[in-house]
Amino acid sequence: MIEAKKLPEEYGSLVFGDKVMRERLPKDVYKAVHKTIVSGTHLELDVANAVAVAMKEWAIENGATHYTHWFQPMTGLTAEKHDSFISPEGDGSVIMEFSGKELVKGEPDASSFPSGGLRATFEARGYTAWDPSSPAFIKDGSLYIPTAFCSYGGEALDKKTPLLRSMEALSKEAVKMMKLLGYEDVNRVNTTIGSEQEYFLIDKDDYMRRKDLLFTGRTLIGAPATKGQEMEDHYFGVIKPKVSAFMHDLDEELWKLGIPAKTKHNEVAPSQHEMAPVFETANVAVDHNQLTMEVMKKVADKHGYACLLHEKPFEGINGSGKHNNWSICTDTGINLLDPGKHPDENIPFLITLIAVIAAVDEYAPLLRLSVASAGNDHRLGANEAPPAVISIFVGDELTKVLDSIRSGKSFKGAGKEKMEMGAQVLPHITKDNTDRNRTSPFAFTGNKFEFRMPGSSVSVANANIVLNTAVAEVISRMTEKLSGLAGDELHDALTALLKEELIAHEKVLFNGNGYTDEWIAEAEKRGLPNLKALPDAMPHWIGEPSVELFTKHQIFTKEELDSRYEILLENYSKSINIEALTMQEMVRKDLTSGIIAYEQDLTKEILQKEQALPGAKAALEGNILKTLDEASSQIAVKLETLKKDTLEAESIEDPLAQADFYEKKVLADMDELRVYTDQAEALIPDEYLTYPTYGQMLFSLR
Repeated sequence: MIEAKKLPEEYGSLVFGDKVMRERLPKDVYKAVHKTIVSGTHLELDVANAVAVAMKEWAIENGATHYTHWFQPMTGLTAEKHDSFISPEGDGSVIMEFSGKELVKGEPDASSFPSGGLRATFEARGYTAWDPSSPAFIKDGSLYIPTAFCSYGGEALDKKTPLLRSMEALSKEAVKMMKLLGYEDVNRVNTTIGSEQEYFLIDKDDYMRRKDLLFTGRTLIGAPATKGQEMEDHYFGVIKPKVSAFMHDLDEELWKLGIPAKTKHNEVAPSQHEMAPVFETANVAVDHNQLTMEVMKKVADKHGYACLLHEKPFEGINGSGKHNNWSICTDTGINLLDPGKHPDENIPFLITLIAVIAAVDEYAPLLRLSVASAGNDHRLGANEAPPAVISIFVGDELTKVLDSIRSGKSFKGAGKEKMEMGAQVLPHITKDNTDRNRTSPFAFTGNKFEFRMPGSSVSVANANIVLNTAVAEVISRMTEKLSGLAGDELHDALTALLKEELIAHEKVLFNGNGYTDEWIAEAEKRGLPNLKALPDAMPHWIGEPSVELFTKHQIFTKEELDSRYEILLENYSKSINIEALTMQEMVRKDLTSGIIAYEQDLTKEILQKEQALPGAKAALEGNILKTLDEASSQIAVKLETLKKDTLEAESIEDPLAQADFYEKKVLADMDELRVYTDQAEALIPDEYLTYPTYGQMLFSLR
């Protein structure tokens, strides 16, 4: 346990970060590395050699014997291959070596990673390339080096490479705009994100007894507990002692790895919790979130828990998301999404705000697709998750600012309002300029936008790739229209342009309740897309607007877009196929055995009662038996339908048609089957079931 007073020195103790580099690298080498990190310049091999020597010595001092190039392939997870530092000598001894070449480039066998057709299976070579902007760290006795991953032909096979490209694209276009506005000292613009991470904790023994959780991450059958989240007593409630101990250990492990874990609390659903970090540069934040999910599972295991990161592990209660808080700042310290005291006069803010509104409206299908997965499609639109329709919440004050842009009339801000709490002992507090809207998929929250749609298990790289690139495109278009203008001419043209863009895209603005049927109907009238599932959104990924956007800004080539199209569809279909097969096995083996055993015992009880009490009808037992038998009959019918349709889905060759069939037919079959499995389970005493029930899993933590 880290003592509180020693936390500052323990924080990042396992990270080869800026502080360590300043201490261990020669000044000229440190300056070269720092310049690469800050401005993205190329790093020479002699500099890499010097860094490698210092990095190896530091790693060995901290107990590392191996190193690994850590990357993020298109599996959605992370990957690593470990090599030791040892190098044999002629006399039978070894020395510890690590060169700049080994630091900069790795050659994993890439044949089994998803490529979406970018290369043939027999073409095995792939390359990992060191990313100096994300610091190396030590974990489990190895030095982890964050890297990008590409094919032999140079195509991106990972999530980091396009994310870095999108950050460069947005920086390039935003710098052009800032210089046009007279901010000549701005040379780089960085996107920063904070990814709130929701998760469930359940008893590890319960987890191991659920095939559905083991194989798919979510429960495929299960009657609801008699108590769920309706009492709203878990949200921000007292954290149970064992859970608190887990959270404490999680914080310490994350802090050692330089991950700025800040907030922890109980979430809405029973056994659901959340961790939120401090904002970081987007690339580092994505790496840290991937690492956070891994550490969560390991720490949970040590505490006798299983950490569930699936978006919808339990039906009928809240699912888990990963709210992506996104902001954009210049290298001179200007937050371009901070309205300031006079937002109507803050030109960089207004341009950025309008650019985001236009980008979200124009590229809503791509943003929806960036968060689409088999798991997240279950979550969106239910129990405090935003709907599949993308809209933007800006709040009352910014609505007035936008109204003034549209009308040309001056804006009169109210400033920070004091709140009276009604008791003299309580302090006066200032009221924020805008309330929060928990139903909005994309909400302005003071000096950032909160994209609430990403699911809890996925990398947030995809969402930020699309967001960065879309905003870069709109800013590029605006800069082009204003190029060459200055003074009053620039002011007048800018005023007209902001009004033009706002009017063209204001249909995406909505400050109301996104959960209502009325809003869905209104959204349809406005022409906003309602893409409820991944197959509905996929055609947009390879459509002309998408290809034009991503190729123009050199985020993806057409081939890279096509490969991701194939991979996303394949992963989606595989996920549902595994769910369908697992559900069939659980129903046939686990639930059916419980039904049969209980029916047999119940039949015996009825006979014994009638024999012991002549004329007794055993009405209660008879009704249970009858209802259970009726449910069993329906289970048999629905089970065969699911089996037939699963086999048909497996035979479909076209990836989109297959995914669409899984979504519209197989998932529907599973839902119909579940109606009767859950009905039967609700009648069976727990001791007849081979797996734990919802009540046991959600309310057993101490």
